[in-house]
Amino acid sequence: GQLKALTSFSLSNNDLTGAVPIELGQLKALTSFSLSNNDLTGAVPSEVGQLEALTSLSLSGNQLTGAVPSEVGQLEALTSLSLSGNQLSGF
Repeated sequence: GQLKALTSFSLSNNDLTGAVPIELGQLKALTSFSLSNNDLTGAVPSEVGQLEALTSLSLSGNQLTGAVPSEVGQLEALTSLSLSGNQLSGF
């Protein structure tokens, strides 16, 4: 399924590994997204910027690296952003 109506997605505290999937950009109805406290690596994908309805994003407590994509700053509905506990280098 494509989960086009999904508004809330959380897989926190699961010891997940690998990268944040770029396919998350297809979940256009998402308002809340959390993958905190896993072992995710790599960069925050720019596809996060496609989640225009997003109000809460939590990717804290992983091993993410690189710069936070500028697209995150364009999420006008975003009211809560948690990226702590990573090795991110800024916007």
